[in-house]
Amino acid sequence: MAPSATSPTPQEDPTVLALRKTLVSESEPLARRFRALFSLKHLACQPETTLPAIQAIAAGFKSPSALLKHELAYCLGQSHNLAASPFLRTVLEDKHEDPMCRHEAAEALGALGDVGSLGLLKELRDSKDELDVITETCELAVARIEWENSEERKAEKLRQSDFASIDPAPPMEESQTNIEELEKSLLDPKLPLFLRYRAMFALRDLASPPDLPTAIPAVLALAKGFADQSALFRHEIAFVFGQLSHPASIPALTAALSDTKEASMVRHEAAEALGSLGEEEGVEDVLKRFLNDEEQVVRDSVIVALDMAEFEKAGEVEYALIPETA
Repeated sequence: MAPSATSPTPQEDPTVLALRKTLVSESEPLARRFRALFSLKHLACQPETTLPAIQAIAAGFKSPSALLKHELAYCLGQSHNLAASPFLRTVLEDKHEDPMCRHEAAEALGALGDVGSLGLLKELRDSKDELDVITETCELAVARIEWENSEERKAEKLRQSDFASIDPAPPMEESQTNIEELEKSLLDPKLPLFLRYRAMFALRDLASPPDLPTAIPAVLALAKGFADQSALFRHEIAFVFGQLSHPASIPALTAALSDTKEASMVRHEAAEALGSLGEEEGVEDVLKRFLNDEEQVVRDSVIVALDMAEFEKAGEVEYALIPETA
């Protein structure tokens, strides 16, 4: 999507410029940079600031922080704008980049429905030299883009989700939302990953709002996904728990974060999910135990999670930083 003649540049929009300055500054606290990023994510979905906000987010890819860069890729994937695709392809193609960032870039291309990236995604999906986390993510991204453009998609009747995110896979059709059957699909390694993810997001939707009679059974079914062999799969379970912020997920998230043999991408996601539950008793104490963890991405995630926990306890409306109110 090409910018119009009247599209503002980052330099012309003072709000975007101020947020960009915070985002790219290595001297700014990481939690503050995350708040700036989420403000830019919001602005990337506003017609008058879409392109400068996307450019500002992409400017952050020069950071050495894998945690920040992976979050940049996620936010670009949620922008609904193909102007983000070239930045994401650059990250995905860079074999020297952190796998967590490359994975998120591939997932973001799927979220954008970028048909133009199918060739690259299929190439990496089928590569014998790639890490599992990359091949699996590319498999999901290809399946999502193909589903989005299929006749099957037009015929499906999907339950209205409480979540505005563009997910790696849509939930199962509304007629297939029996918890027992969904759990079976979720945990079946013989099924295509895309179908298992569809079961995952259907279970998520059955756990929201938290007082639904299906909520706790759905959360407990999802928690069983932490036993899966795929680190990518386990990390997505933790991400879903972060979206739900359901207290019933705290034991499983605490166990995932506490397991020092667990993949860092799973532990980091568990930490951030616990941050969304920061008002619950004992959660902050759990997080503080990992402020000096051996893994940098886990340490960074705990810092962000504790900031999120403070936000939750303060009852703020939105976890973001707008320069005028900072």
